[in-house]
Amino acid sequence: MRRAKYAVLVAVLAEALSGCGATRATKYYVLDVPAPPAAQSTTPYPVSLLVARPIASHLYRDDRIVFGAGPVELGTYEFERWAQSPADMMQDLLVSYLRSSKQYRSVLRPGSNAKGEYIVRSYLRSLAEIDSPDFVARFAIHIDLYDPKQGAIVWSGDYSHDEPVGSKTVTAVVEALDKNVRAGMQQLTSEMGQYFTEHPPTPPSQAAK
Repeated sequence: MRRAKYAVLVAVLAEALSGCGATRATKYYVLDVPAPPAAQSTTPYPVSLLVARPIASHLYRDDRIVFGAGPVELGTYEFERWAQSPADMMQDLLVSYLRSSKQYRSVLRPGSNAKGEYIVRSYLRSLAEIDSPDFVARFAIHIDLYDPKQGAIVWSGDYSHDEPVGSKTVTAVVEALDKNVRAGMQQLTSEMGQYFTEHPPTPPSQAAK
């Protein structure tokens, strides 16, 4: 009996140890948010924009996909990740949308040689799966248009929306976030363009006179 029990124990341990060698593949996801086509008769505003990297919590400066397990609890998936951090994705998308609008002389990221009349600043509040009370994909962001000459924010906009998710899978969550981010970028960049329509900027050559 002792030999039989010992043989069973060895078999169980061997099976458990063999399973320890298996690794779970990490999956990476991207947002496929194409910028809308520019209006055919668009005349660029005589301004250059610098798009700063969004301010965000450390959760959105990492590549792990975030989920909300309750009203005050957030977690991250270990094996489901973004191809780049959400903060970097939002900066890239803002640059893409503003450039594609063809409403501005140039749209750049801050750098040693980059200059602009306005700075586009943003705060990424949420890009996450929310499980309770409803299963939704939440996207929330705040954007400021800052004028360094005035030392003031001349325009600001907010977008916050919970997009229903079709099924309880990470792929479905990413697809819902994709739709949500597309709507948010379209709304906020359009509102920013409307600000310049209502407050026509003075060309730098004339302002210098």
